[in-house]
Amino acid sequence: MMLFEEMSMGDYEQVIFCQDKESGLKAIIAIHDTTLGPALGGCRMWPYESEEAALRDVLRLSKGMTYKNAAAGLNIGGGKSVIIGNPKTDKSEALFRAMGRYVESLNGRYIIAEDVGTTEYDMNQMYLETDYVTGSTARAGSSGNPSAKTALGVYSAMKRTAKEVFGDSSLKGKTIAIQGVGNVAYDLCQLIRDDGGKLIVTDINQEAVQRVVNDFGAEAVGVNEIYRVAADIFSPCALGAIINDETIPQLRVKAICGSANNQLADIEIHSQRLKELGILYAPDFIVNSGGVINVADELSGYDEERAIVKVKAIYEQMGQVFEIAESENITTAAAANHLAEQRIAQMLKVRRTFLQTEKSAICRR
Repeated sequence: MMLFEEMSMGDYEQVIFCQDKESGLKAIIAIHDTTLGPALGGCRMWPYESEEAALRDVLRLSKGMTYKNAAAGLNIGGGKSVIIGNPKTDKSEALFRAMGRYVESLNGRYIIAEDVGTTEYDMNQMYLETDYVTGSTARAGSSGNPSAKTALGVYSAMKRTAKEVFGDSSLKGKTIAIQGVGNVAYDLCQLIRDDGGKLIVTDINQEAVQRVVNDFGAEAVGVNEIYRVAADIFSPCALGAIINDETIPQLRVKAICGSANNQLADIEIHSQRLKELGILYAPDFIVNSGGVINVADELSGYDEERAIVKVKAIYEQMGQVFEIAESENITTAAAANHLAEQRIAQMLKVRRTFLQTEKSAICRR
């Protein structure tokens, strides 16, 4: 990879490579954009096949956080970090404290949170070295694990999607096909069941599937069958890039709304294909923004009731996306990007105006 060329093309601000020989830490922090404020994004721990694969992932994820945070109306920018390693075997206090020291060295340009492969406990270890961490349980004012709030955000987005497609936001009598039933999806299943919805689920983890079957009366299907089931809404809550040339022709749903990141294998091609087929796509970085909205509330002194109100506002944000897509005759994916880019552009304009005013004032002196 030609790193500086890649950074220039994607307009990334900073990439930091972190290593600590004693703990075995190998990590990358990517700060994409701080126009709206310090970059905030989770720390993913994963046994990447190569260092380049880790770099590509952190670049992709950090840019996604810029759009997610901007569209959510947060005064924070986009960043992400990855630790190369197996989260089941390679964790240690020394490793996470070393990571915390690297975060501290950035003096608040990047604020870390948990993500795939990391937990509240891991954030606690980082907090021993830096204040720039959210989602820990070690200090007063922390919000802890954001999974429940992420699920609430997905549920809010799903209700607005249902209203757009069916004319009613209630999920009563609706069939939701969920791919992946981890922590976020488990909480989502409960919300859907309590709203009167029917669940069809799948996961490579059969214990997780059985838990949802037992607790919420879900119907279980095979991992490859989920694309073909007749349902009202398909909810991808596991892997990315699962809406692609192979799966789209199999879909028998009216809408897609789930928590997984980067669901479209090709954003332009596959969002247009869904539009042509009459399948409403709820853009994933709007749908799954509840977690970051929740942890971002820590920056002003965490208040759970206030955070819940903000997370539920995803309902209105999703409505904005649908309205933009309809009025401009564009895909919902393009509309979500427009919403985020417009907010960043407005802030850049304000900054330029302020700097020009300050420059003029200095010249007059």
